[in-house]
Amino acid sequence: MRQMKWGTIATWRMAHDGVVKASDLLAQQAQAGDAVEALIKTVEAYPYYKSVGYGGLPNEEGVVEMDAAFMDGDTLAQGAVGGIQNVKHAISVARALAKYHYNSFRVGEGATKFALLHGFEMTNMLTPRAKAEWQKRLQVLRQQPMTAYDGHDTVGAIALDQTGSMAVGTSTSGLFMKKAGRVGDSPLSGSGYYADSEIGAAAATGLGEDIMKGCMSYEIVRRMAAGATPQAACDQAVYPFVAKLKARYGKVGEFSLIAMNHNGEWGVATNVEFTFSVATADQPAQILIAHPAAEGQTKIEPVSEAWLANYERELKAPL
Repeated sequence: MRQMKWGTIATWRMAHDGVVKASDLLAQQAQAGDAVEALIKTVEAYPYYKSVGYGGLPNEEGVVEMDAAFMDGDTLAQGAVGGIQNVKHAISVARALAKYHYNSFRVGEGATKFALLHGFEMTNMLTPRAKAEWQKRLQVLRQQPMTAYDGHDTVGAIALDQTGSMAVGTSTSGLFMKKAGRVGDSPLSGSGYYADSEIGAAAATGLGEDIMKGCMSYEIVRRMAAGATPQAACDQAVYPFVAKLKARYGKVGEFSLIAMNHNGEWGVATNVEFTFSVATADQPAQILIAHPAAEGQTKIEPVSEAWLANYERELKAPL
């Protein structure tokens, strides 16, 4: 009997444990949506990841505001939250909202109230470690102006299950020290994510304000629909847009995109050094690193043991 194709890919080294969990589920014929949710919940629950979920760094007022989204590639149903507070798993709230035809994207107090009324786990998302880092940054601010913190890493995840269904999800606490109420690309359809099971899916991470300018996730899916491989679609969408923003807007922030098509083939493009994790029916979960190439073609290679060791040291280093 021919083995059915399945696959999952997610942004950053922080997603690897979730990718391992999702790949185990997909190998056991789990649904794509269940795999995406399980993957992202694993990241959201780990307190040392400073840009997602519990332990995520707060806005300038010391409040952790989270954005998340979920999309079902079969039905195109979408659910999203922006600026939700005190909810352990924003991705689960976003997925629940995807079941609604109306009112499926909720923000701020309305999103938090929905989670509370529907029994989602509530908790104080500001950990002592994150609070200490916020207080440290406040002291720095009194002495010098601050540019945007570079830790705006969204977990974006894609899954293809053995029935051919696809799903995509995102979750982030956004820019550290962001203005209260700021929302990036992560919960915005077509910018932070997009999925169509007949074609493929894409997800983004990086500076949302710039990713939104190009609707990058939809653009990659559109190119796959026109016949491009996931890697070609990522390269063709990302690098010309980086050049366009530099020429017309005058500058461009960091951003990276992942994609997977309905055959389980995947691709990545980035304008910074970018790690990601991927697993398929033919390849166990692995952590890879992507580098932008001058000729517009992404260079991808395995991460070194030294890189991984340094990552772990920095992740848990004393403040």
